[in-house]
This record gives sequence, structure tokens and C-alpha cells, in this order.
Amino acid sequence: MRTLQIQDVNLAFGEREILKNIGFTMAERTRAALAGANGSGKSTLLKVISGAMKADSMTLSVTKGSRISYLPQSDIVLPEKSVYAAAEEGYRRFETILEEMKALEERTAGGGKDALSAAERLSECHEMLSSSGYYERKQRIESILFGLGFRKSDLMRPAREFSGGYQMRIALARILLEDPDFLFLDEPTNYLDIEAMIWLEEYLKGFDGGLMVVSHDQGFLDDMVSEVYELFNGRLTRYAGNYSDYLKRREEEIKEIEKAYRKQQSEIEKTEAFIDRFRYKATKSRQVQSRIKALDKLEIIEIPQHLRKLSFSFPPAPHSGNDVLAAEHISKSYGSNAIYNDFSFLVRKGERLAITGRNGAGKSTLLRMIAGVDTDYSGTIRDGAGVRKAYFAQDTENTLNPANTVLEEAESLADTKDIPDIRNLLGAFLFSDDDVFKRVSVLSGGEKSRLALLKILLHPSNLLLLDEPTNHLDINAKEMLEKAIASYGGTVIFVSHDRHFIKNLATRILYLSEEGPEFFDGDYSYFEYKIEEKEKKLAEESHGKKKAKENTQPDKSVISREEANQRRNRLKTLERTAEKLLNELDALGVKLDAINNEIALPENYSDAAKITKLIKQKEELEKTISEKETEWMETSEEAEKCRE
Repeated sequence: MRTLQIQDVNLAFGEREILKNIGFTMAERTRAALAGANGSGKSTLLKVISGAMKADSMTLSVTKGSRISYLPQSDIVLPEKSVYAAAEEGYRRFETILEEMKALEERTAGGGKDALSAAERLSECHEMLSSSGYYERKQRIESILFGLGFRKSDLMRPAREFSGGYQMRIALARILLEDPDFLFLDEPTNYLDIEAMIWLEEYLKGFDGGLMVVSHDQGFLDDMVSEVYELFNGRLTRYAGNYSDYLKRREEEIKEIEKAYRKQQSEIEKTEAFIDRFRYKATKSRQVQSRIKALDKLEIIEIPQHLRKLSFSFPPAPHSGNDVLAAEHISKSYGSNAIYNDFSFLVRKGERLAITGRNGAGKSTLLRMIAGVDTDYSGTIRDGAGVRKAYFAQDTENTLNPANTVLEEAESLADTKDIPDIRNLLGAFLFSDDDVFKRVSVLSGGEKSRLALLKILLHPSNLLLLDEPTNHLDINAKEMLEKAIASYGGTVIFVSHDRHFIKNLATRILYLSEEGPEFFDGDYSYFEYKIEEKEKKLAEESHGKKKAKENTQPDKSVISREEANQRRNRLKTLERTAEKLLNELDALGVKLDAINNEIALPENYSDAAKITKLIKQKEELEKTISEKETEWMETSEEAEKCRE
């Protein structure tokens, strides 16, 4: 089994310690998330492990011959090559053997006394390349690129022609083609549409190596990982289970931390009051100095920023009619590219309509048309009675006043009653401490986007139009926004690729694809199931296996909606149960080891009563472990049948 062990990782920037004595171990099939607040050092840690950044100290032990690959969150540099050639760089590990084979071919062709040994070595090299899949690389490269949303016609286009999001996809394809033993991914889903995300999740489930991922997509993390490492104040703590399990565990711990924090603050206040009262009394000088030193040495309890409970609510939605928006016979084209053709739909009061689909399918275009920003279309879009819109576009930050501070910009639209809470709201949107006094002109693109979103949410409206509102928010801020929308009294139409966000909010889904618009009423699980089936069929067609599959397997697309939902829900229950059983088995194993160690102590040999008691406990534990193992095996087998 291949393993990677990290120990004693330390890194400081000036006086600020970013990483303090970090250590953990990864093995084959490790599925880990790296969590922490923005700026806590998650990306830095991944860079250090991958060798992209040097730590002040670090010990890295890895099984000989193991490969480590790392996908950064940004700053991707692609070569001046086609999309296909840029992805093919994932096979650069074979360059040495290819050069050797070229030299061997020349020696073999030249004859001479070493021609026979050269030919034998050449045969070995061919066998190595064949067993590694090198000769089938074209099929695999295309399969991965198609899975990430590229078309056949894209493969020979220059990689630099594509948007930054698609360049990230090319870089991801290259990383996957490297076939690493340990894979570190920093926000891999940031630029993926929902189909590409589903494809990537399925690919990674079949990945044989160890995986550590940073992501703000809670749905992706819940489906992918079985352990979470939290980076807080430079230190790393491990939690078993998926991301939701981690949040539950941390919520319990946070309650205790908050309790300890309140107690500490009370003690600090009493100490400071004592110091202030007796500072100038000679008879109390020793006690005063003692308390001052104690305060200086006191380690202040902190609550992790990314786990602070954030709260936000929309202004009350003005009254509107039941028919909020009607689109009739809409047609829209860019040149010869028809985006919509005779498309009609109705949005009713209180709906949460999610618009999703492949990039370039017309999601943002439709939102701009509804908002009245884009009027270059045929057909009619009518607002209902009393409708007041608030529109958040991905380039809304351009509407901000660059001369204002962050605080001034937020206050410019807030009601008078909301102004005392503006600082808290800004904190919820990741503007804390002195950040609120920064000029808008010096903010990053992501910071401007978050500030623009906050301004939109402060504006009283009854129809919210949101284009990728979660793009620059961490998981906690997303949860805050999600709760605010869930309790919002108006209607919401939003574009999103965030499956967790869609699943928890959407009452209706509009899916845009090359086949045209398709509505799904509520039930995200059925929608996701249908998309997965579609992706599977496309993969089968690209490999020429569709007919063979049809001959040997029933067509899953005829499964009823109810049966599909039941199967998916049952599978999720089984997976949670299996994970819980594994954690229980781990805990029982620890207890059994402790009992065995105690039985082995020489001082216990003469204590017959104690030995008898320990042996009885051991037998009971072993029986429980056996029962749990049987239950886990049965649960896992049933889960496998559900996946078929």
C-alpha cells in the first residue's frame, strides 16, 4: 500500500505563523477535505506538500515511486498548444522511456554486438508502455476532456483561446491524466457546470489513489470525502465522516468553546477591574503585577471564523400578484447560434426557480432578458402586478462607487433601521475588522462581487434575480444566504451550479441543454439522476458501446420517477449507515487494544479477579465487533446492488 506522511510542517510570513507543526498521513483511497476560513492557509498547505512552495521546515515521507499531483486554485499557465496537446502533457512522465526507446531503435537498426540486448530492452519498454495504457491515451484524453465539457471541435483549438474557466478545466484534465498516487485539488469545482461536476465526482469515486480537496461546494464534499481536516490558527485537526458530519461535530464543540469564551471574558473583566482599582496602591502592587503578567500570557479563546453562525434576512417583500412573470414565444440568437426558439413559461409567486445547465447554454442571457438588461430578442416578457426586481449579475461590481469605503457603499442603500447591523452583515460577507474601511477601488474582483451581492440583498424587492450568487462565498456564508432566501417572502429566479444550494432551495428547475429547455418540478434528486443517466449514455456513445450495453442491460431511463428517488434515497441511507458502522468499528478497535494492553501488564498477572473481568470485557467487545462487521458487510452489499 502506498502512503504519504507529512510531519513537522512549519511556515511563517514575518511574525504571523501560518502553519504550526502540521502532520497527517494519507493512504490509497484516502478521501479527505481540507477545511478552514478564507486566509487560514489551506492553499498554502497544499502548495507546500506539492513542492510548489517551500516551508520553513517539513518532513515528507512517501512510498518509493509514488507521484503527487496538485491543481492550484488560480494562476494556471497553459502552453502554446491545442487543447488536446495541453491535456496530453499529463503523459510527460513517459518522456524518459520514449527517449530511451528512440536510442534503442537506433542501436538495433545499426546491428553490432549489442543489437540483441538493445532489442530485448526495447521489447521491455514496449511492454511497460502497453501495460500503462500509454498507447490508448487518445481515447482516455478525449474521454476526460468530453467529460469536462469540451466538444470534438474544441480539441484542436489553441488552449489560450478559451476563457479562464475553461483553461482551468484543461489544467484539471492534465492533472487527472498524470495518474498520480496522491492528488491535491484546490477548488476544482469553481468553474464547472453541473454536468462536469457530476462527471468529476464519478471519476474521483473510481480514483485509486489518495485524495485531498479544498472546496466550498458542500454537496460535492458530502458525496466525496470520509474525513475532514480543519486548519485553524495554523493547526490541523482531523474529523471522521463527511463535511456535514464535521459540521455537526464542530457545532457541538463550538457550544463548549463559546461557553469557555464567555467564562474567560468574565474572568478577564474581573482581572482588569482589579488592576484598574488597585494599580496605584503600594500594598497591592505585587498582586496587580501578577495579574498583569497572567493577562499577557493568557491564550485568548477564539471561535473559527468559517464556523461562526451568521445571520441575515431580506427586507420584507412588497406585495405582488400571483403571476409574477410570463415569457411568451421567446427567441434569441447570437448570429447563427440560436439560444432560444419559441420558448414560453410562467413564474408564480413564491417560486424558487433554479436555472442550470452547461456553460454557454444561455442561463445568464435569460436572466438578463428577464431583468430588462438585454432587450435584443423576439417575443414578450411581462412582469406581473406590483413586481419589483432586484438583479445580481456576475459583473454587478462595476456598479459600485470606487471612491467609497466598503462600509459607505453598504450604508448607501440600507434602510436607517439596518445601519447599526451593517458591520455584522459585512462580516457575514467576509468583510471584517479594518476591511470595511478599504476603498472599493482596491478590492479584488471577488470582494467587489460579494459587496455588490450584499447591496442587492438590502434592496426591498419581491423578485430576486441572482446569477451565480454563491461564487465568492464560503460554505458558512452560503448557508446564511440559503436560509435568508428560504425565509424570503418574494419570488426567486437564480442561476447556479451549486448542487447543495439548488437542492435545498429550488421548488422548480429549468435545465438548459443543446436539446432545448426542460423543466423539472422540485425534486432535485430525480433531476440529478436523469442528468447522470444522460452523461452515462454520452460516455457509452463516445466509446461505441451503446448497442452492446442495450443488449445486456435494461434501459434505466424507463425507471419511474418514484422508483429512481427511492433507490437514490436508499443508497444515501446505506452509505451513511456503512460510514457510521466503520467509525463505530474504529472506536471499538481502540477499546479492544486498550484491554489487550491492560491484560498484558505484568502487575495484573496476580490479580485473578481483574484478569477475569478484563477477559470478559474482551469477549463481549469481540462479539460486538463481529456483529458490527457482519452488519457493515450486509449494508455495503446492499449499497452495491443499489448502484447497479
